[in-house]
Amino acid sequence: MSIEPIRRQSIVSLIWQIAFTLIGFLSTMYFAHAVGAGVLGAYFLFLAYLNTIGLVTEGGFCGAVIKRISEGEEQDAYFSAFVVLRSVFVTVIVVALIAFRSYFVDFNEAGTFIWLLLALIVSLFGGAVSGGNLGCGKNGVGATAGFIDNVSRIIVQVVAIFFGFGVAGLVGGFVVGMFVGSIVHLRFFDLRFVRFGWGHIKSLSTFSLWVFLISGGMAVFSTADTIMIGYYLNTEDVGVYRIVLQFTVLAAFTTTALRSTLYPRISRWGKTCETELIEESLSRAFTYSLVLGIPMFAGGVLLGDKLLYYFYGPEFGRGYMTMLVLFLVQIVNIFQYFFTTYLTALDQMKYLFKITVVAVVVNIALNAALIPVIGIAGAAIATLVTMVLNAILAFLGLSKMLSIRVESHSLVNIFKAAFVMSLIVGGYRMLVPLSNVWLALIPVVLGGLVYGILVLKFDRKIYEELKGIMMQMNVMLIA
Repeated sequence: MSIEPIRRQSIVSLIWQIAFTLIGFLSTMYFAHAVGAGVLGAYFLFLAYLNTIGLVTEGGFCGAVIKRISEGEEQDAYFSAFVVLRSVFVTVIVVALIAFRSYFVDFNEAGTFIWLLLALIVSLFGGAVSGGNLGCGKNGVGATAGFIDNVSRIIVQVVAIFFGFGVAGLVGGFVVGMFVGSIVHLRFFDLRFVRFGWGHIKSLSTFSLWVFLISGGMAVFSTADTIMIGYYLNTEDVGVYRIVLQFTVLAAFTTTALRSTLYPRISRWGKTCETELIEESLSRAFTYSLVLGIPMFAGGVLLGDKLLYYFYGPEFGRGYMTMLVLFLVQIVNIFQYFFTTYLTALDQMKYLFKITVVAVVVNIALNAALIPVIGIAGAAIATLVTMVLNAILAFLGLSKMLSIRVESHSLVNIFKAAFVMSLIVGGYRMLVPLSNVWLALIPVVLGGLVYGILVLKFDRKIYEELKGIMMQMNVMLIA
């Protein structure tokens, strides 16, 4: 991304993403060995229900306020209207949850109901300051706050698990981390609370309605597999599935870093009709997401079974076939994620809602049909089919507005480097029995080094871009 603000903010996001990925990876290994799939499954179910309830409290207003603030007009007024609207929604939901507390048997028994309420309250504060900063284009601040949020959460969770708090410790750490990240956002927050009018509320509500409907569909899409596995199977299966899913997310973590940086820029460029910048940013985003996604998939095919066994424990080794399907999901998700992000930033909410409804219906139907028959692999297949459908429909809508292209030369070079890497890693596995974790890590490191050297050697454009990034970070890349 040679466009300076995007490059700079993407670097910040990517650095924090890499750091958190490493810390999160190690902590998840500890949790898997310390408490097992059952406790982790209960924690993941808590997050799934929290996301579903949070969808109602958020009401689509967070996405709406980021969009309106990013347009650069009456930012303080839109922020103020957002805070008031969101406060009303959170208050109503918290009161309703307290009134119907007796129905939340699992949360009451696990001691996590109070944490559910605290999470909703903290999200009100966190959503206000993070939404304001992201709308103002402070993506570096957002990435830093997100990293501190995640690290704080992990520290509290590790300590809590060590002292035997189980599910409550994991949930409590999640809420503490959310609060700490919000404090960091507040330190760099510039917007003020001012008087606002009905026009601001109406503008937010109009946009947020579509955001809410689309977010609702995406929330169902992202949590239906977890909830339905818990319904048809058990919490241990939920734990295995979600750990495998987290493992495969490594293939797409650059996508997340780029998305948070690109969204406000695309919104502004759409407003000023700078179509060429939008098209260029999309093609480069594909390249820098696939540069990691493709070799991760190849490595997962060759080493995934042993890595799951040694990293997380024997009970997680049975998730290998599910992992292969979910790696394909992450590759497809790169395209789907950017297509839907650009449609949102360009105000194509009605079309995005239509394809989201189709995806949700198909996803629920496939989950209900496949999970009882083939277990967690069925949930993965349902996700893959739905993701492919969603990506195709989003592409058809976006292609009417933009010229969508991939950088074919770079893509060929990525495949060439990944192919050579696969030959070397595959040969290592044939010759060396992977009898312990250290022998399993050697081909991971070796494959990463081989792939990195080859992709830079094959593709001069990626090399020059990386060299510019290194120089910007005051690190000289040896030519």
